[in-house]
Amino acid sequence: QVELVESGGGVVQVGSSLTLSCAASVRTYTTYTIGWFRQAPGKEREFVGAVGRTGQTTLNADFMRRRFTVSREISKNLVHLRMNNLQPEDTAVYYCAANRAVWSTVRQESHYLYWGRGAQVTVSS
Repeated sequence: QVELVESGGGVVQVGSSLTLSCAASVRTYTTYTIGWFRQAPGKEREFVGAVGRTGQTTLNADFMRRRFTVSREISKNLVHLRMNNLQPEDTAVYYCAANRAVWSTVRQESHYLYWGRGAQVTVSS
């Protein structure tokens, strides 16, 4: 069993930056891919990005690649989601999740075994 806890959410102004962190109860470097997902009100949960077991990263869409970064802080067993130039459409609950499947499945929610409870990010205009 792996427990994941997100932190760093909050209410920010348009154009602000925010870093979410995901803390795991076990070491995830070399053992788990950590993915970030988000769910906006009235919408389905969507893949945001992920960092693989050995540090490879991916982000979902062009607009995310321009503004978001996923990274590991190995010494602290944390995974960060850095979000810049936040927009109202980024308002959502952000979840981190752990996956032990191959990298090609990184965008598939069904392959993630463990989930955090989520962190609310609200972008106010």
